[in-house]
Amino acid sequence: MLKVVLKSDVPGVGKTGDLKQVKDGFARNFLFPQGLAVVATDQALKQIEQEQKKRKAKQEQERKKAEELSSRLNGLSLTLTVEVNEEEKLYGSLTAQDIQKALVAEGIELDKKHILLESPLKELGIFDIDIKLHPELVTRIKVWVVKK
Repeated sequence: MLKVVLKSDVPGVGKTGDLKQVKDGFARNFLFPQGLAVVATDQALKQIEQEQKKRKAKQEQERKKAEELSSRLNGLSLTLTVEVNEEEKLYGSLTAQDIQKALVAEGIELDKKHILLESPLKELGIFDIDIKLHPELVTRIKVWVVKK
């Protein structure tokens, strides 16, 4: 058996920075070639600890930014005007990209993959849309779909 320090998450083995005891062959043939682990030495432990501190600081900074953006988005109401036919049906549909463009027009830069839209909006009305700003932080905006 060999003691290793994991450099990244390995399913079924452990998370980044964990000190694990694995079989020699598993370490030599899988973990080391993939760059997923290093032999557990004092220097390796210190280096992993420093990397974890940096990662935690970066995550905390990202969380603060997400909270600031959440406070701007909280209660935000977007109005999207669309063309409809005689039966009040939309020509096409509104997607996360359309909502992203409306947010950019409001001065809010946001990647469309953060907009949690289950399916495209295909009718007129008021919709509550969730936006995932951080793994632990989801905020909600209102989207009004109205005809031109």
